[in-house]
Amino acid sequence: MFKNFFPNKVLSINNNFINNLIILMILIIFLGLIYALFISPEDYIQGDSVRIMYVHVPSAWIALACFSLISFLTIVNFLFKFKNALIIYKSLAPIGFTFCLISIVTGSVWGQPTWGTFWAWDARLTSMLILLVFYILFICSYKLIEDTNLSSKICAGISILGLINLFIIKYSVNFWSTLHQPASVNILGKTSVHKSMLLPLSLMLLAFLLYCALIFLMKYRAEVIRMKKKGLKRL
Repeated sequence: MFKNFFPNKVLSINNNFINNLIILMILIIFLGLIYALFISPEDYIQGDSVRIMYVHVPSAWIALACFSLISFLTIVNFLFKFKNALIIYKSLAPIGFTFCLISIVTGSVWGQPTWGTFWAWDARLTSMLILLVFYILFICSYKLIEDTNLSSKICAGISILGLINLFIIKYSVNFWSTLHQPASVNILGKTSVHKSMLLPLSLMLLAFLLYCALIFLMKYRAEVIRMKKKGLKRL
């Protein structure tokens, strides 16, 4: 799997591929927004405020997925000293942080008309805020600590603690009585979201994933170039 992310392969990706990715992303975002804002129905209780879901939910999914992948990569790097994993998780961390922040902000905006407040110390909201803190600590660990071995150990420790928090985020609505509703979309189970809302939700998720792929490629190439320059300076 990791051989597809070897620096030379990623650097060989031409600008035409990047441009095509941008065009595809813009088209899907445009289509997703049309469905989300105009075609999908309003909720019979929440009204038009439910449309925040089309940004909030995909952002939360991506934030959780990014940290899960980052945790796996940090453990692989710590155990096997696979430096390519280090470049990948450095490229993923800012993306996960951004979408985690977006999910918290949009959730707060959605909470005001739904719950009557922008913030409540709800189990899922609090655990998502803790995830944001983990992202900040993780990014600071490899940004501020110059010793690669030390930073990889600290990143691995943060990742393991973060995995526990991911478990809490996932099952917080089951463990505690919370304001946040239980999961409405289940890949292996029953999905309670109507197809008129599921389609724009899926389109927005795809658009965000394409955006993540675009930013990841740019960050990855920048990290590879930075490391190569750093290596040349040592010669």
